Amino acid sequence: MSDTPLSREALARMDREDPLAHYRDQFELEEGLIYLDGNSLGALPKAAKARAAELMEREWGQGLIRSWNTHDWISLPERVGDKIASLIGAAPGEVVVADSTSVNLFKLAAAAVRMRPGRRKIVSEPGNFPTDLYILQGLEAFLPGEIQLETAPRERLETLIDDDTALVVLTHVHYKSGELFDMAAITARAHEVGALMLWDLSHSAGALPVDLNGVEADFAVGCGYKYLNGGPGAPGYLFVAQRHQAEFHQPLSGWFGHAEPFAMRDEYQPAPSIKRGLCGTTGVLATGVLEVGVELMASADMALVRAKSQRLGELFISLVERHCAGQGFALASPRDATKRGSQVSLTHEQGFAIVQALIARNIIGDFRAPNILRFGFAPLYTRYVDIWDMVQALADIMAQGEWDQPRFKKVTAVT
Repeated sequence: MSDTPLSREALARMDREDPLAHYRDQFELEEGLIYLDGNSLGALPKAAKARAAELMEREWGQGLIRSWNTHDWISLPERVGDKIASLIGAAPGEVVVADSTSVNLFKLAAAAVRMRPGRRKIVSEPGNFPTDLYILQGLEAFLPGEIQLETAPRERLETLIDDDTALVVLTHVHYKSGELFDMAAITARAHEVGALMLWDLSHSAGALPVDLNGVEADFAVGCGYKYLNGGPGAPGYLFVAQRHQAEFHQPLSGWFGHAEPFAMRDEYQPAPSIKRGLCGTTGVLATGVLEVGVELMASADMALVRAKSQRLGELFISLVERHCAGQGFALASPRDATKRGSQVSLTHEQGFAIVQALIARNIIGDFRAPNILRFGFAPLYTRYVDIWDMVQALADIMAQGEWDQPRFKKVTAVT
């Protein structure tokens, strides 16, 4: 940001000239709120409220069960999946909305292991998002002696990927540091030894360009409630490259993944498409609301989104180092914006209390144990002046010792 005057007036001018500025009015954001946690839960699109009312009052309330046909509820998983596909470099028919990220990861990992018989290893990194590791540990326990999860720090990861590796599972943008993996290089390394590659895009989709088919990824999962703004607990999605769909057999063979679910046969026959990734009945209300957030995100120019995201991050780092020097903060994210997702993380030994003090001022970031303060930038609604105002508040909290109060040190259930 060396070319940008670091004053609030200059940043307000940048907001006025921002080609994405008009998107902010499409979200519910109360006056005076600075929301820097869209990397955890996206803001509510105003149109989602009207869509939810329509789903409940007209489609469910009046249409009742007829709406599976008259309002095409039956195709929601594929329809919304195709819209997500446009954000992650996938083709129509390669993404389906279903279940949660965790459940989808289990489906894909189990299917991938089956596709590489005789290989015993699943490779990941320590410190990956916990649910990813927990699901892989669960699969390992479910197949005792057949599969072993092995992890290595990212600087040594490629040496762990060898001829015994069935699957590599990594998160594209690290949830704590925001560090961005070289998706093309890691995928190529997995394929070099005949392994399959599965990416978790939960902190990527809607925040930066992703090109799954460009790097020849095999599988991917992601959630709908961060940058896709689908609401708390919104459904997840899964990607299976077209070339793998015929041999993709996931273990949760529920009726919505059947070739003819309403034939009501006793024997399972997987659908000859991405629909075989489905399991139980679609959550229509949740998926219908998610569709609004996905459409809003898909209407934006992703190059502009990425450029603004990087600039917001650079501004944040510059201001923190200028106004909070000597207060015990350290940068936990890559300084190079090209190696970072749409967040910047700091470390501080009193990180939890500091985040609570910010929240008390209506400035929302979040904390990740043991000492990470995490600030996410959702370019559709985060303003440059938000960064200025947040850092000024942070500097004041530190100068006044405001964080050092018992109420800010009481650990909450969700951090």
